[in-house]
Amino acid sequence: MRALVTGGAGFIGSHLCDRLMEEGWQLVVVDNMDPYYDPAVKERNIAGWLTDGRYRFARVDIRDLNALLELSGEYDVIVHLAAKAGVRPSIIDPNGYQDVNVRGTQNVLEMARKWGVRQFVFASSSSVYGLNEDLPWREDSCVLRPISPYASTKVSGELLGHVYSTLFGIRFVALRFFTVYGPRQRPDLAIHKFARRMIEGKSIPFFGDGSTRRDYTYVDDIVAGIRAAMDYSSSDYDIFNLGNDQSVGLMEMVRELERALGLEAIIDKQPEMRGDLPQTWADISHARQLLGYTPAVGFGEGIARFVAWLRTENN
Repeated sequence: MRALVTGGAGFIGSHLCDRLMEEGWQLVVVDNMDPYYDPAVKERNIAGWLTDGRYRFARVDIRDLNALLELSGEYDVIVHLAAKAGVRPSIIDPNGYQDVNVRGTQNVLEMARKWGVRQFVFASSSSVYGLNEDLPWREDSCVLRPISPYASTKVSGELLGHVYSTLFGIRFVALRFFTVYGPRQRPDLAIHKFARRMIEGKSIPFFGDGSTRRDYTYVDDIVAGIRAAMDYSSSDYDIFNLGNDQSVGLMEMVRELERALGLEAIIDKQPEMRGDLPQTWADISHARQLLGYTPAVGFGEGIARFVAWLRTENN
């Protein structure tokens, strides 16, 4: 089996590629090593596979359609994870997010059309639900109220997928990820940022009153969901929540980090941030029924695994 994975050097992408390589896939991994965070982190993520003949790395920007088309081949599936990430930075640079996340997705879909790739898996986001107060969120909800440019680009990606599925027969499977964490997590995300600052004896930025809640999902569970979506064939277009089916408060998250690290957090209270959602919570019944998706890692265990990895990284 042969796959092309965009964003394959990043947090989720590198974990997915590890699993696919262990299963015997041939991979073409596309990543532009964007300096949103230190590219050396991504280089470490993929270093172990670069000498394997089944693994090809292409440093390509998804905005460059001609460069993408040069990677032509017979692919069984494209997994499109590449994107400009982050809700808060998208408020500062909405045009840049539109360019990469919408035009880039259009390019990857166009690549799939020209190559005749039947299966396309797209990384969407829980942020598309926005201010929908009907919790837990279901995929068949007609209420999408995104409140950040990042979220709006993910809605656009899902709609582009519907167009290409309808017109060109590409099976498009959108996966709405809910706050993914675990080893290799991006350093700007809360769990990683908080843990590092706690180890360094620094205060952690605590936005709002601590009442925000997130459906934290361990990366191995996300990878299992992606892997199932790569084989999905029940319809030509579908959307799935990939979450942990529970919501954890911000202060609960900090307390779990304190337990795992054996340290007390120094909290620096700050005003609420624009674009932040008050709560996320996934209804995963659709994914459970059609993908066989069952998250296996509880929050406490996941934090313990993350901390064990982080301590190794710091040594």
